[in-house]
Amino acid sequence: MQVQEGAAAIVIEQPVTDTESMMTEAAADDALLPVLLPIVGTGAVVDGADAARSDEVRGLLAAIRRLESIVEEETVALTTGQKIDFDDFSARKSRSMLEFVRLMRARMHLGGEVEVTEQIQRLREKLERNRSVLEMHYDAVREVAGIIVKAIKEAESDGTYTGRAAQDGK
Repeated sequence: MQVQEGAAAIVIEQPVTDTESMMTEAAADDALLPVLLPIVGTGAVVDGADAARSDEVRGLLAAIRRLESIVEEETVALTTGQKIDFDDFSARKSRSMLEFVRLMRARMHLGGEVEVTEQIQRLREKLERNRSVLEMHYDAVREVAGIIVKAIKEAESDGTYTGRAAQDGK
């Protein structure tokens, strides 16, 4: 808001010129460039560089939100016990992460944008939550697999070659 007010103040402080003489000079010299003035009431000052930067910010934020959505969807599926296709989620997260990394590399200057920084921080928190849920899920799968392996070994063995260790529970 401070930048916008400052930009508006610059426009207000400029002297008022006669548009008829300006048009005559423009016709003679053809050297005048268009100037974008703020629309009264909106407080927005837009020029070509700001518009391009704004498009870059919007594109980067959209990529972050897509990745955030995929991560959140997977986390919810894991925490609610829904059937989950890990290959699909992995592929979607990989593609989205690749898009995000490419956009960040191409637009490193946007790292200082407050909104981008906030979105990245939210994404980081969601990724951490996703990682902890995935880790818990992985630990549970590993434990169940261990129980199954032990049950199979016990079912296949008649005790002939296990010796005293199996009898003692070791």
